[in-house]
Amino acid sequence: MAVPLLQSAMVGAYVVGRHLRGVKRYPLVLMLEPLFRCNLACAGCGKIDYPAPLLNRRLSVDECLDAANDCGAPVVSIAGGEPLLHAEMAQVVEGLIKQRRFVYLCTNALLMEKRMDQYKPSPFFTWSVHLDGSREEHDAAVCQGGVYDRAVAAIKEAKKRGFRVNINCTLFDGANPDKVSDFFTEAMAAGIDGITVSPGYAYERAPDQAHFLNRQRTKQLFRDIFKRGEGKKWQFSQSPLFLDFLAGNQTYQCSPWGNPTRNIFGWQRPCYLLGEGYAKTYSELMDGTDWDAYGTGNYEKCADCMVHSGYEATAVADTIRNPLKALSVVRKGMKTDGEMAPDIPLDRQRPAEYVFSRHVEQALTEEDRASPKRRRAGG
Repeated sequence: MAVPLLQSAMVGAYVVGRHLRGVKRYPLVLMLEPLFRCNLACAGCGKIDYPAPLLNRRLSVDECLDAANDCGAPVVSIAGGEPLLHAEMAQVVEGLIKQRRFVYLCTNALLMEKRMDQYKPSPFFTWSVHLDGSREEHDAAVCQGGVYDRAVAAIKEAKKRGFRVNINCTLFDGANPDKVSDFFTEAMAAGIDGITVSPGYAYERAPDQAHFLNRQRTKQLFRDIFKRGEGKKWQFSQSPLFLDFLAGNQTYQCSPWGNPTRNIFGWQRPCYLLGEGYAKTYSELMDGTDWDAYGTGNYEKCADCMVHSGYEATAVADTIRNPLKALSVVRKGMKTDGEMAPDIPLDRQRPAEYVFSRHVEQALTEEDRASPKRRRAGG
């Protein structure tokens, strides 16, 4: 199974409990970014374009564990940057598992075999290996040859040692449905436990802005892929209604609070994908963010977004409210032809604000102030 029964039961109980108590906004997955530094420079990534002093920053083990406790989400997705560059990452994972949280460690796998001895197989732990297609497509996406082969070797070694392994796959404009279908089939044959798939989001500072999908192309692409997957044993580590949304069969607004992000700057407003300001505490993030100012139809930057970090929580909530609809999608699969669900109109969205540089400048100023203190302390 793509999602273990234990995780399904515990996360399901968590979601149902909040639903019964009438909680409107609650976290589902903590997006934890302990660092931004990476050992790759992918053209579609907006997480590595920071000055060196900020790339050298790390969240401590205590900061990571405190973020999980403050947030309370049952699942933690550790991203970056490349998390395995963090010298204390194994301690972070161990601490989160002790909190009985399900941990997905996202990695490009270049350091995975070297670091694997530091981790133990657990029903609470999954390696989430970044693969954006077959050898040719993936190496082109990450702008470096040989990465695909190293990732596949690491996956095989992890499975041999008894670990759970997923792949996370981001699709961009120009993706070929036949090739994606073949890739998913090959990945399942290699023994992975599940696939996390998402359309690429247009990070405003990503070097390559030409290959991000708009919503209409996203829906058609996923319809074409799912049509080719009929009868094949693909296992997705995502809710059926989210996949149905990708295929254009659900009209959803995003739930950015469902996947709150904690990184070196603080708690990111409003979500993992947009840096529109940072809160010092989780409570400040939840209580001090104007959530209605964001999302498709509300904000220009959100117009084309259909990413799992915004919409998975919406789909999960819909599953609780409408279990028969979710069951129907599970039994019949996603509709891949015919009329699509209405999309959200964009005529009232507010214009984009570009505030990224202010955050960086403020962080650099704080870094400059802290540097003399570090030098005096010998740090």
